[in-house]
Amino acid sequence: MEGFRLLLCQGTIQRFASSAIFSTKISAHLHVMASGGPVESTLRNKLEEALHPTHIEIMNESYMHNVPPGSETHFKVLVVSEAFNDLSLIKRHRLVNATLSEELKKGVHALSIVARTPAQWAKEPQEIECSPACQGGFGK
Repeated sequence: MEGFRLLLCQGTIQRFASSAIFSTKISAHLHVMASGGPVESTLRNKLEEALHPTHIEIMNESYMHNVPPGSETHFKVLVVSEAFNDLSLIKRHRLVNATLSEELKKGVHALSIVARTPAQWAKEPQEIECSPACQGGFGK
């Protein structure tokens, strides 16, 4: 299913592609997205250790921004955890941000968070939307 989401996101991005430079930047980032880099691994490890998620997805969305190929600066995380039971959405986000506070200080520029309880995950569609294309990226 992650491959399908990645393909769907790529299709959305390619719709916005209007130059060979844009397409080249996307291609250069796809390998990092598929393999996961050290920052992504750290995010995953910290979230797993702190929140014991029943489901977790981490998407490196750096390729959608004006950054060098291989960057790990923009992420979307989907975390499903019992730790979110009885917490408001803002408290869930604060918990994720606190867990990743060092990474947010040291180079993770943007973090989009989807935080659900297992009950929410079971009854809602088990998918997340791709982020919109960066409005100021790729030298525009």
